[in-house]
Parts: sequence; structure tokens; C-alpha cells
Amino acid sequence: MQHFWLRHEVKEGEGRSPLLPTHAAALIQKGHKVSVERSATRCVADALYEEAGAQLVETGSWVNAPKDAVILGLKELPESNDALVHNHIFFAHCFKGQGGSAELLNRFKSGGGTLWDLEFLTLDNGRRVAAFGRAAGIAGMAVGLLVWAYKQLDPLSVSPCPPLVERFQNYDELATYVKQFLDKAKEKSGKLPTVIVIGALGRCGGGSVDFAEKVGITPTKWDLDETKKGGPFPEILQHDIFVNCIYLMTKIPPFVTSEGIAGPGRVLSVIADVSCDTSNPNNPIPVYNQTTTFLKPTLRATQGDNPLDVIAIDHLPSLVPAESSKEFDDALIEHLLAYPNTPVWTRAKDLFHQKTKEVLG
Repeated sequence: MQHFWLRHEVKEGEGRSPLLPTHAAALIQKGHKVSVERSATRCVADALYEEAGAQLVETGSWVNAPKDAVILGLKELPESNDALVHNHIFFAHCFKGQGGSAELLNRFKSGGGTLWDLEFLTLDNGRRVAAFGRAAGIAGMAVGLLVWAYKQLDPLSVSPCPPLVERFQNYDELATYVKQFLDKAKEKSGKLPTVIVIGALGRCGGGSVDFAEKVGITPTKWDLDETKKGGPFPEILQHDIFVNCIYLMTKIPPFVTSEGIAGPGRVLSVIADVSCDTSNPNNPIPVYNQTTTFLKPTLRATQGDNPLDVIAIDHLPSLVPAESSKEFDDALIEHLLAYPNTPVWTRAKDLFHQKTKEVLG
């Protein structure tokens, strides 16, 4: 039997959970032990875990958890150089050359711990067992539309979007919120935005397209067929909003360039980079170099009469934390119940050792 330890998320604005109380109960019913760190930011109350049979423990106490505990989380660990002695399950973002990859992998190597990266838990056909892609696409489109609307309502503002502090119970509630801003923007500007989605046939892109249509926008949908010739693509510059939803695995020509966005005739004023490969050396949107946050949603890539603003929030589904968590956790739980004795877990563990060897030798 396993001891799963759900840690508190330290990332600002992160309210999702990879384990909801119903799923904790399922693990406990199968004889596993579940410890849950207290969290004031998680999308469900601590008491619901306790009611499900889990043991509540102090925030951040995973570092002193029994060595056989499996530490379960979503986003990055607290910054530290300490060796990692536990087995961890979370989105580590360290297998594709991202910034900080070597340092994190060295912490595992030094402590003898193992990483099962949630991004690389895959079925035999290569499809991920659980993903936030659809939720990310929905939230990315929502924020992109909000930023565009704010820019119509206050075109002289140097900060085109106020802090996004509100969280939504479900996607319908989010759509209602966005629609009211689009209506106000249309009343002032006389139009709705033109939108292009790249990666439109995937889970992420599909969510983005669906949300746009829900609020009355019919986006241009591009996928592999439209991008196979290689960028940059001047067509992107002729839309008001560009939503990037691709899953980047290898280097590809850039979709847009700094030279292109500085040229005459550009319509584009908002990029919502849902893929958010900011620290990836192969980032196909090399017009910015840092992530944004819910408290500061945009950064300005160009000034002038039509300034271009980029959204690069790397945990967009946290805008709708409860519903996105349920979608993800419903898919993950059957694999947690079988941890670590299936090909899903074996492949992920082998990949961890392969990447550690490649990066650290």
C-alpha cells in the first residue's frame, strides 16, 4: 500500500488540486494512506479531505514526510537547493531544456528521489492519461478576449488588463463574465475581435475554439496542415488576437518575429500564449522572454499606435480551479490507484532517468 502526501501549492494564484476529496476517499478505500497539507488557497476546503478519511498535516511539511511517502502536487516546488529524497508526482517542466532543468534534476540525483512528471504519464498510444489542456485553452481564450476588450474600453492605458483576482466556479460563469466585457467593447468600438487559434484540433485548441464560439466569436482555426510550410505567418498579424495552443516537442520556425510585429499594417494587438514555452529555447513566439501572472496578466511587446500585449500565464486553468481540477483528477485517479505498477508509471520513470542522464551525465 502507498502513502500519498498532497502538498500545498506555493505558486501564487494556484488553487487547483491533483487530488480532490472524492479521489482521496477512493485511495483510502483501497487501503492507501493519504495525508493532506492544510492550504488556504486550494479550491476545496481542508475539512472535506478530513471527512473523506485523510489525515491533515501542516503546510509545507512534505519535506519531513516519511521517506516512503509519495509527494503529490501540481506546479513547481519551493525554490531550494536541498536534495530531494522522496518520490514526487507533479508538472516539473524540466525535460525539454527549460530554465532551471539541470538544477532540479540534480536535486533528485543528489537525494535519490524519483520524479514522475504528470506531463509524461502516457498510455500505450502516447496520449496523456490526464491533462489540463482543454481548461488551459478555455482560460487562455477568456483572458485574451478580456485583454482585447479592456484595450477597446481604455486604449490609452499602459496596463491593458487589471489584476485577475476573481476565480470562477465553472466555464459557464467565466463565459458570462467575459461576454459582458465583449458587449461593452463592441458598443464602443463597433466590432468584435478577429481571432486565430493555432493548434485548434488538439485538446487545448479545442477548448479555446469552443469558448470563443460560446461568447459569439468564430475564430480562424489552424493546425498542422496550415502550419506545415513553416512560419513566420503574416496571416497571424491580420487578426486582433492570436491564441497559441500547440504542444511543442521540437524546434520549429517561429510563428511571429520581432521584425514582423514591428512592420506596418499589423492588426494584431493581443497574443495569448497558452502553450507558454517562455523558457524553452525553441519557443515559436520569440517576441517576449518572461511569464506573466494573474496579478499582472500582460507584458507589452511593442509600443506605438497599436501596442501589442502578450499573455503568458503558465497556470491558466487556475482561473476555474474546481472544474478544471475535477476534469483532470477524474482521469488521473485510476492510475494513482495502480501506482507504480503499470506501463504508464514505468515509462514516466524511465524517461526521468533518461533525461537525468542526458542533462547531468
